[in-house]
Amino acid sequence: MALLDTVVMRALSIQGALSPEDRALLLGLELSPRNVSAREVLWEEGAEADLFCVVKEGWAYSYRNLKNGSKQILKFYLPGDIIGMRDFGFARRLSNASMINKGVVYPFSYQQLFELLGRSSLAVGIMTTAIRQQAIISERLVYLGQYAAHEQLAHFLYEFYLLLKRIEAVEQNSFIMPLTQQLISDALGMSPVHLSRTFSMLREKGLVIRDRQQVTLPDPEALAQLAGFNDSYIDEFLPPTFTEFLNK
Repeated sequence: MALLDTVVMRALSIQGALSPEDRALLLGLELSPRNVSAREVLWEEGAEADLFCVVKEGWAYSYRNLKNGSKQILKFYLPGDIIGMRDFGFARRLSNASMINKGVVYPFSYQQLFELLGRSSLAVGIMTTAIRQQAIISERLVYLGQYAAHEQLAHFLYEFYLLLKRIEAVEQNSFIMPLTQQLISDALGMSPVHLSRTFSMLREKGLVIRDRQQVTLPDPEALAQLAGFNDSYIDEFLPPTFTEFLNK
């Protein structure tokens, strides 16, 4: 998926806020594709922060290594997402970033970002993308801290369902989720055994069918209701004031 096809940029394009020059600049970020292998480390915590990556194909994630040998997963990245926005403004990486499965990324430099920020429409798009990524992390803090295990997993799965649906990666309520049991455990802060029991609970309720990487949600709305899901933090619509400003 190209950066132009992401939710935020697509919304700006539909609203007529992207000029041909804007589109050319975005496409210019994707001239140097890099093939990456499964589990390849893109960068490590503490390394020099000097570039970003747009995910073209595959899934990636950012994480911190903990002193007990486990990982704290911060965010998963899907096709069209930008990896590294959280480090912008810092000299060193705040976390590790790694691929989950094989894919393609487009690295681009801070200098290229500065060129984008010089254009109002693209500045709004990039900053909105970064803020929405942070909103997903913040929402995770809420449900991990306050929800029961089955509610956490329900929220986790329904969030992926919505995000993947918006990039047309869901068919008949079914999608591919290339996450190991350990990665999901690390993301939710529960043991693999507890996670397995929680998946079984949701399956018995008729809410989730999981066959290896294939996940099916027979009744997505019921799963969302169980999780108390509020999708405002991943709303695909931009505020009217954005359109008014950009179309002046």
